[in-house]
Amino acid sequence: MRYLLLMALATVLVFGGCSKSSSSSDGGTTDSDTDTDTDTDTDTDTDTDTDTDTDADTDTDGDGGPDGGDCPLGEYSGDFVIWGQSGVAALAGYTSISGDLKIECPWCTDLSELICLTSVSGTLLIRDNDDLTDLNGLSGITSVGGGFGSDTDLYISDNTSLTNLDGLSALSSIDGWLMIFNNPALTNLDGLSSLSFMDGAFQVAANNTLPDCEACDVLDQLFAGEPTSVHVANNLDDTCTPVPANCP
Repeated sequence: MRYLLLMALATVLVFGGCSKSSSSSDGGTTDSDTDTDTDTDTDTDTDTDTDTDTDADTDTDGDGGPDGGDCPLGEYSGDFVIWGQSGVAALAGYTSISGDLKIECPWCTDLSELICLTSVSGTLLIRDNDDLTDLNGLSGITSVGGGFGSDTDLYISDNTSLTNLDGLSALSSIDGWLMIFNNPALTNLDGLSSLSFMDGAFQVAANNTLPDCEACDVLDQLFAGEPTSVHVANNLDDTCTPVPANCP
């Protein structure tokens, strides 16, 4: 009898333990950890820096024209004739001409692209330019003439709208003649204020609004060389005070 009771107790203990263990596992443990990596950081480089050269070319040597690399073409070999504005552009960048430069362009209004020129070894002829009011593109020229075996002159004539010669303000020498003829709007010769040498004839005539004294003042300032002949006539009559020494 006691034996049967012990066996029943053992059975209850065994199955009771299993049931407890099973109950514990049935309740279970659910891992609800839903952590996710939500890092949405982005690294965007928006560096849009640009290096734009907006430097303006400047004249650093005081000669009135651009410097260095702005005038890369050197000497033009031979004669050059400008018939139109495109001819002015074709000569841009040259610093000198070994022959004659003839500007005969009824429709030209701007010579600024000739700013690199510093010398013309032959004749500089400026004639029949109906619309040209100034010679500002020639402000770098310091000498005319001196070419081997050539007749060299500065010849300015029949320019109906030309009011001044200020574009020739750097011109210091003419190895030949100076002739200024029939420029009806020309009022002064202040642009020749740097001229100090010439060795040919000096002729200023038939410029209706140009006082004779303007021509005589240019003669007075010449201190090296003497003109071979002087002809100043048929300009605007005036009374000079004082009378220039070289006025005819």
